[in-house]
Amino acid sequence: MNTVIILAGGVGRRFGADRPKQFIKIFEKPILVYTIEIYQNHPEIDAIEIVCVEKCIDYLKGLVEEYNLDKVRWIVPGGKEFQDSLINGINNLKGKLNDDDVVLIQYGASPFTTDDIITDAIRVCNKMGNSSPAMSSLLLLGSNDGDKSINWIDRDKVIIHNTPQCFKFSYVTQLYDEAIEKGYIDQVEPHTTSLMYLMNREIYLSKGNQINLKITTKDDLELFKGYVLIKKLNENKDIE
Repeated sequence: MNTVIILAGGVGRRFGADRPKQFIKIFEKPILVYTIEIYQNHPEIDAIEIVCVEKCIDYLKGLVEEYNLDKVRWIVPGGKEFQDSLINGINNLKGKLNDDDVVLIQYGASPFTTDDIITDAIRVCNKMGNSSPAMSSLLLLGSNDGDKSINWIDRDKVIIHNTPQCFKFSYVTQLYDEAIEKGYIDQVEPHTTSLMYLMNREIYLSKGNQINLKITTKDDLELFKGYVLIKKLNENKDIE
């Protein structure tokens, strides 16, 4: 069984909108719905769990019904921070999934994820126990030294991680149980891969691409509008 946890618990403080960014509408559809539909339509995904801002849960339930998102089986309240939300999602799945089931972790504000990225993440995870979409930087990299840069960084020696991270369920539950026990949760940036680096875990790499952006700024919103427009034109659908 392949289950995706879609994290939609953020309130978007940095974004400056009047609502969490995952609920901003693009062509009359919330960003989060675009993200859910990626997994709703993927043939290898069996179930969807959404970790949602608590005050938006009733609204989300209405969206699930409106857009016929019948793979959504669980909606869980988000926590104070990223890791708290993810722990809520993992804990809700205990007793529902088997150890060898695959769990994907997807950001709700990452609606650019493509089918081939999901397929390869599952493939690598089934073989190695975990996976993270990754790619090399296509841009020149340098050090950040205040108002200047003085050191070149070899881009072939770094990778860019992205969503969805993918795990056997026994692996991710053990990872977070140990992290909580040892007090690691508050020591890392809000990513599971950051936690894995802190805990000296190997991360196996799956396919990534440049398109798979997380909407973080208002410029990203404009990019997504263009992305949706091109997809609709390719499908010969009208734009409302």
